Amino acid sequence: MSEVVLVALLVVAAAWGQWLVADLRTLPSGTGARTGVPARPSVSVVVPARDEEQTLPALLGSLRALDGSPPEVVVVDDASDDRTAEVARAGGARVVPAGTPPRGWTGKAWACHTGAEAASGDLLLFLDADTVLAPEALDSLLEVHERRGGLVSVQPHHRVVRAYEQLSAYFNVVAVMASAAFTGSSSRRSDRPGAAPMAFGPCLLTSREDLARAGGHAAVRAEILDDASLAAAYHRAGLPVWCAVGGDAVRMRSYPGGLGQLTAGWTKNIAAGAAAASPMAALGTVLWISAHHAVAVGALLSLVEVAPGGHTSLAAGPPLIWALAWLGTAWQLRAVLRRVGSFGWWTWALFPLPLLAFDLVFARSAALTVVRRSVSWRGREVDLRRRESTGEVV
Repeated sequence: MSEVVLVALLVVAAAWGQWLVADLRTLPSGTGARTGVPARPSVSVVVPARDEEQTLPALLGSLRALDGSPPEVVVVDDASDDRTAEVARAGGARVVPAGTPPRGWTGKAWACHTGAEAASGDLLLFLDADTVLAPEALDSLLEVHERRGGLVSVQPHHRVVRAYEQLSAYFNVVAVMASAAFTGSSSRRSDRPGAAPMAFGPCLLTSREDLARAGGHAAVRAEILDDASLAAAYHRAGLPVWCAVGGDAVRMRSYPGGLGQLTAGWTKNIAAGAAAASPMAALGTVLWISAHHAVAVGALLSLVEVAPGGHTSLAAGPPLIWALAWLGTAWQLRAVLRRVGSFGWWTWALFPLPLLAFDLVFARSAALTVVRRSVSWRGREVDLRRRESTGEVV
């Protein structure tokens, strides 16, 4: 491969990736939100929860600290084996037992359906138990919903605490790129025929009326990617879907239970998510990831070639090109990671390390979802062959 072609391919990959995150927007500021509106509409927060005693206190505390009157909070206890229900009640939430999901329902879809039926608000805010809202976040969400209607979805800012959590870097970036929700034309996507939108499950705001028009969670009852499928249901009903990243308003700490939990969590949906992405977004994301692999391998071979006594039989390419490619790749990754989470410097400076973690988990996810056709999460199994399960995917 000539140097010109190599550079051109790397530039195209970087440009395509940049286009996929060109409109990586956050929620509007809560300051002055909903000016002139006489009263906040009735809002119910629905939290599907299975073994969430460790995460619920932070979420419930943030809901009590919201600006204005606190919303109704319904925690759906999905057959937890820990103190989820007790902790939820102590935090001021109303606890509703999910019971056993009917045949053909995933646990999370059934818990969300149960919570929506039990809640009284005209607007429903579905939150994962590991999310945390800033005081102004609800007013910001309501402001967007007033202007756009339909489904408002937020991918929370990923709060990274321990070293192993840095390995989630590429998963976060791929999630926002493959969603195609943040391209330069993303604000017009839902208006184009065939342009099915995506959504992010940790934070979803909708009116009860629009949820019913889209078919409710019954429309996605057997789906492993309930959030993407719900967005598609809204699209089929002619309803808009608007996405943002959390910034300072909506945050979450994913998989604090260790490397095993992180691996299991990303395994359950990363390959299925890739299959659900739009062709252009999927192709662009694959090209972007492939360029990162090329830079990592090319730079290593180039380093071996120029080392004293070193040699390689492969055409490693000019060291200067690979050095510049490494810097450019790392810097672009840094820019995106700063928008989606609190990742450390080494995740972008030494990007082959989290990239390798992505490769290994993606391969495992593909093997389970494509070959075995079954994934497990929190002690439940989702049989993808029959599309019927009592398993939970959160």
